[in-house]
Amino acid sequence: MTIQSKPNAAGAEHKQLQHVKHYINGKFIKSEQTFENVNPYTNQIINHIAEGRKQEMDLAVSSAKRAFEEGPWGFLKLEKRMAYMEHIAALIEEEIEELSYLESLDTGLPISQTRKMASRAAENFRFYSRMVQTKLHGEAYTADDQFLNYTVYKPLGPIGLITPWNAPFMLETWKIAPALATGNTVILKPAELSPLTAGKLSEIIHKAELPPGVFNVVHGFGETAGAALVSHPDVKAISFTGETKTGSIIIKNAADTLKKTSMELGGKSPLIVFEDADTDRALDAAVWGIFSFNGERCTANSRLLLHKDVKSSFVEKLKERIENIVMGDPLNSDTQLGPLIGVDHCRKVKRYIELAEKEGCDVVQGTVPENLMDGNFVPPTLLLNARNEMRVCQEEIFGPVMSVIEFETEEEAIRLANSVPYGLAGYVWTNDLKRGHRVAQAVEAGMLWINSHNVRDLRIPFGGMKASGIGREGGHYAIFEFYCEPKVIHTALGNHHIPQFGKRKEL
Repeated sequence: MTIQSKPNAAGAEHKQLQHVKHYINGKFIKSEQTFENVNPYTNQIINHIAEGRKQEMDLAVSSAKRAFEEGPWGFLKLEKRMAYMEHIAALIEEEIEELSYLESLDTGLPISQTRKMASRAAENFRFYSRMVQTKLHGEAYTADDQFLNYTVYKPLGPIGLITPWNAPFMLETWKIAPALATGNTVILKPAELSPLTAGKLSEIIHKAELPPGVFNVVHGFGETAGAALVSHPDVKAISFTGETKTGSIIIKNAADTLKKTSMELGGKSPLIVFEDADTDRALDAAVWGIFSFNGERCTANSRLLLHKDVKSSFVEKLKERIENIVMGDPLNSDTQLGPLIGVDHCRKVKRYIELAEKEGCDVVQGTVPENLMDGNFVPPTLLLNARNEMRVCQEEIFGPVMSVIEFETEEEAIRLANSVPYGLAGYVWTNDLKRGHRVAQAVEAGMLWINSHNVRDLRIPFGGMKASGIGREGGHYAIFEFYCEPKVIHTALGNHHIPQFGKRKEL
């Protein structure tokens, strides 16, 4: 992504960007149609983005299919393929400042947080380079001295990746890296609300001289570009991260061509604080877990379950914290909470806060400064005296809003934690480790943290239960279970008995 000047030391200057094109078969391609890309901090137009539809998607898929079936990617030696992965990682690291700038400009995420995500994106490529070289191996079994049976893992072919608007660059690379490392080719459909870093990634991969067709990007909307990708018969699998209703639609549409699907969807994750917990650390984790990333994260602890003995003091400290959270320009390094992604989403979050009042919550909020009124700001918000059956405690709000719910017993905490449609993540705070493990194992969620905030290890699976998704990303789960198919080879080691149907008996 070419910008006319670099950001200043404070990171607060906004630049004029060139328009973003598709990247298909190793070339940057315009579309007849474009759409506006809007800065969530100012609600001014940043630039225009090429709008792809079925025609562009067909070109991208056909180029990915050629690169896989006719080469060179489908026949490339492992050492050469991993060299590309390492090169891409190095180029990402060279562009971390610009990538973090573009990400903050496009999403409203504070630049202090997008810098870390850009670094993580480079590690995604290096991690999967190591993983494929050291872990992607099959099994072998002998049956006496008659057979050797073994497995190999083969890439699928063209893979469709549909990524979300929150933390787009890190989440894009988290899918792209294992797909490419295992020998697949890729068609990426980035979120239309945050396309800038996908455009920059196209430039980086072009600079890495990846063979034409191996990596393709088609920008556009889900109803057109996304639907064309999902329904294309030559696309072998779809990996999607986003909203649960959209994920359900994708699964239905992918069924016609029997595609594999991986769905990382929404959440309504509980953070449970027992009476014996280190409440100061639990407070740090609760505040960071919902108000970092502007509250726009699937694993956010949007429900805070407090034991009745610690609720009063904990809530008072929460009120003090939200008054001190720094809202502002996401390009300023001091900003802790930036604007939400767009006007429509901002209105949606505010409607939930209005609903909370109608449902009987006491709403406590920080204050948005006057100079931020042009942006899509929602102040850090607590919904006190909430009840778990309220809509605001059942539905994903996806903003800096946390419901506070009281409980008395361990059994009640587990029941409340599980009484939602979602099951992505959960957090348990207690100094009784036996209880911590009991509760963590009883909560219906794909990922649980005990006495910890949301820290990730790339080696372990990421994903949820119930309405929070199907399948797992991360570690060897991605390369073995999704981006490859196991093939079984049965080899006879001798002349074993074969039934001789239809053979005439000798007289």
